[in-house]
Amino acid sequence: MDTGFTVAQLRAAAADAVRAPSLHNTQPWRFRLRDGGIELSVDPTRRLPATDPSGWGARISCGAALFNLRLALAVAGTPATVRLRPYPTEPDVLARLVPDAPRPATPADRSLHAAIPRRFSNRAPFWPDPVPADARWRLGEAARAEQCWLELVIGTSAVNAFAEVARSAHRVLERDPDYRRERTEWIRREPAPDGVPAAAGGPQSEPQDLLPMRGFGGRNRAPGRDFEPEPLVAVLGSAGNTPADQILAGQALQRVLLTATDAGLSVSLLSQPIEVQGAREALRLSLGRFGTPQMVMRIGYGQPGAATPRRSVDDVLDLPVVSA
Repeated sequence: MDTGFTVAQLRAAAADAVRAPSLHNTQPWRFRLRDGGIELSVDPTRRLPATDPSGWGARISCGAALFNLRLALAVAGTPATVRLRPYPTEPDVLARLVPDAPRPATPADRSLHAAIPRRFSNRAPFWPDPVPADARWRLGEAARAEQCWLELVIGTSAVNAFAEVARSAHRVLERDPDYRRERTEWIRREPAPDGVPAAAGGPQSEPQDLLPMRGFGGRNRAPGRDFEPEPLVAVLGSAGNTPADQILAGQALQRVLLTATDAGLSVSLLSQPIEVQGAREALRLSLGRFGTPQMVMRIGYGQPGAATPRRSVDDVLDLPVVSA
């Protein structure tokens, strides 16, 4: 008896997996069936050599897609057992999922799954309403459930110290013409299935902004629409910084993002202090944490928006060839 996943199950789960976030919305993932298992790989044609030379960002993004894949299979009643980096000779294959014992999805799984189409990065200013303690606790628990940690940067002095690290990293990155060119190449001013639409880029940066924002060609802001003076900043970290740790961190990131969405919160991602090694280490030392920071988030309440476009599922599947 065939106990593997089917093409229909792969296609249905991949439709949720592609809703994961990725640097510049590159969507650097591919999915296939092999011997009854679903495999997730990095798409080598969608790497960012200037922005992400080590492949860290692609692995984080694919880890987020992996969490959506797991969640979709669980909600369908066909949960999976996951093995990370299953083939030493095929480093681009990041995960293999095989069927586990069928069981009903939990209410928590269903809530998170329902949040997938509603999750998006909100680069606009947030409202001043504070994030309540129970929501903060839920976000920390989401990271811990995926073997990672989430540290909240709270208080004026702590936020200002973080902001200086983030601005310093931003300046380092902006001095690199290849980095600027690569970002510009992924800005979309016409409808497209990938990249960052200019309309979703958030308002243009101004000197008074506390935190740095990438220049995705956003709009000039309206008067009085400055960013919040003391944002809730959260740093997601993992025990180590191997490729497997980065995939774990991507899964934790997506669980945190979906938990935030389920709680009615908005999130934007700040990866500049992670992309610059010196800034990442300064951030780790300021937090007093063991392990490695893997992503920074700005969290709060904001106006509803829309998710950025995604490629069709057919564009990211490698299906077996059926002979006539």
